[in-house]
Amino acid sequence: MAYATDTRTLGTPTFGQRVSAVRATLADRAAKNKVYRTTMVELGALSDRDLADLGIARSMIKGIAYEAAYK
Repeated sequence: MAYATDTRTLGTPTFGQRVSAVRATLADRAAKNKVYRTTMVELGALSDRDLADLGIARSMIKGIAYEAAYK
C-alpha cells in the first residue's frame, strides 16, 4: 500500500508564489521608474519661463519627479 503525504507548512509560499511575487515587484519598479523618467523628460523640456509660471525652479525637477513616482 502506498501513502502520500504533503509536508508543506501552512503560510509558506510555494515556488510559484515566490516567482509571482518577484515578477510583481519587478513590474511595480518598472512602472515607477517609467513615471520618474517621463516626468523628468517632460519637465526638462520646458523653458525656464514655463517652469517659472508653474512655480518650479529647474533644480526642483529631480525632486518633483521622485515624489511623483515613489510617494
